Amino acid sequence: MTAPGRAWAALAVLLVLGSLLAWAAPATLLDWQPAQAGTEPWRAWSAAFVHWSALHLGANLGAAAAVAAFGWAAGMPPRATLAWAAAWPLAHLGLLLRPELAHYGGLSGVLHGGVAVAVLWLLVRGRGRRRTIGGLVGVGLAAKLLLEEPWGPALRHAAGWDIALAPLAHATGALAGLLCAALALTWPGGESHP
Repeated sequence: MTAPGRAWAALAVLLVLGSLLAWAAPATLLDWQPAQAGTEPWRAWSAAFVHWSALHLGANLGAAAAVAAFGWAAGMPPRATLAWAAAWPLAHLGLLLRPELAHYGGLSGVLHGGVAVAVLWLLVRGRGRRRTIGGLVGVGLAAKLLLEEPWGPALRHAAGWDIALAPLAHATGALAGLLCAALALTWPGGESHP
């Protein structure tokens, strides 16, 4: 059995390495394009690796490190990591709700999914302080998503960013993470509590 958090950190490293490797690739080969979803399904995974600017890449690499550290410290078991991995493409498939979002790239939706998985895992399987931390992070995540108003315009220009942001990706990522974590928590043969 692997140490708690090890598989979680490995998935975060995969996301970081994929993003660094894709930095040199033409974005149009990898980004999410709803018009290509049926014929080029790999984009549901590869879109996470696409970044539109150095600031975008740097911010997402930092966020990936934070999500990796959160999952490691929380002792996320392999089953939680599988839930996060399953949420990865679902986060992007959720963007089909807004077909006017013709191109999307970035780790943020997948990272929001990872946070949602860890939050639900801590709320259900955690005890004491761990459950409290899961609850506080969950409240923070919910507040962030509500403040971003994902039901509003598909793209937003926020101060300090050199790209347009797609808040719906954060919401679909978090929702995908919650759904996949809920399914993983119901699988027989439970794991020890974090």
